[in-house]
Amino acid sequence: MAKVFVSIGSNQDREHNISSGLDALQASFSELRLSPVYESDAVGFDGAPFYNLVAEFSTELELAALNRLLKEIEDQHGRCRKSDSLGRTLDIDILTYDNLIGEFDGIQLPRGEILVSSFVLRPLAELAPKSRHPESGETYQDLWRDFEQGHLTLATVDFIWQEKHISTV
Repeated sequence: MAKVFVSIGSNQDREHNISSGLDALQASFSELRLSPVYESDAVGFDGAPFYNLVAEFSTELELAALNRLLKEIEDQHGRCRKSDSLGRTLDIDILTYDNLIGEFDGIQLPRGEILVSSFVLRPLAELAPKSRHPESGETYQDLWRDFEQGHLTLATVDFIWQEKHISTV
């Protein structure tokens, strides 16, 4: 069984798409561990703010099969890959797959956004503070502590999924 961390984001019908995406992940992987949900500005384009979180689960799927399944879940949520200029209905990216380092099936692991995007690193540090980045060996808690946050606003939001509070302000 591989331990996997994925980032999940949406800036279109955010609550619905995040909840529905989590339902799909739970149907495929049963036990999910979830970070709090954060709101952040869109990065790289002028769009509505995103909701972001990180999920952890275990899987017997090989990396390529897992990636295909995640893309299918995105597609089922109306993800348009031709033009993401306004945002994303649902974005699910593999951050780590066990401790793999390098490019596998066109997927760079660990995902570079971990070290450069607060909307990825902060939820990851909240969910798995003592886990270590596969390349640097530093804990996610230490990486977040030392992170240069810059101008991006990141705020915890109230979020309920399956009648459970994932995060509260």
